[in-house]
Amino acid sequence: MEIQSEKRQPLQDLFADVAPTYERVNRALTFGLDVRWRRKAARIAAAEGGEIWMDACSGTGETAANLRALAPPATRVISLDFCPPMLARAAAKPAGRAIDFVLGDVKALPFSDASLDLITISFATRNINLSREILGRTFAEFRRVLKPGGRFVNVETSQPRSRAVRALFHAYVRLAVRRVGTLISGSRAGYAYLGATIPRFYPPAELAAILREAGFGEVRVKTLMLGAAAIHVARA
Repeated sequence: MEIQSEKRQPLQDLFADVAPTYERVNRALTFGLDVRWRRKAARIAAAEGGEIWMDACSGTGETAANLRALAPPATRVISLDFCPPMLARAAAKPAGRAIDFVLGDVKALPFSDASLDLITISFATRNINLSREILGRTFAEFRRVLKPGGRFVNVETSQPRSRAVRALFHAYVRLAVRRVGTLISGSRAGYAYLGATIPRFYPPAELAAILREAGFGEVRVKTLMLGAAAIHVARA
């Protein structure tokens, strides 16, 4: 396990609070579908191989563990997050013995240009979406460290195209996320924040446009559960 230190950021305390129950809350809110979606994204990501893969905003390391299970033995898998308690939980998993853990900021990645074959991020892009401009700059940072032809695979909540489905989805988020999250985790502030990020996130086409503006070429999109989530695959 490799850990590099990074200056403390304000949101670290919030994510530290929810770390112990983070996976339990995700299972409850998605009825376990988040596990299937992460695995699906990992299979898509792993399909083309490569020497160095990084899971960004890795949290408790679920996607990093999925990648490790799919990666060739010689492939280095990196789990990067800005929250030490999250990374500690990731490192404690059996797969953690074969993953390198880096405490770092996705806005300034500690990697040289064109050094990674793959970057993944799972249900965390909303948390780095402080503004459209900042998200675009972060995507450009991902593009910087990817080799030519490298892949960025993003799985995230989205906005259903159907107005009726979108209204039902937003109603569920409004009624369930803070209540269920607080009940299980005890962190009212954490799930008030996380719940608020879902309705204001981008529909699939707009997120694809932000990726292209950040320098990615081909961008493919696969929607999940009537558009409530989506997988974007972008090529550097």
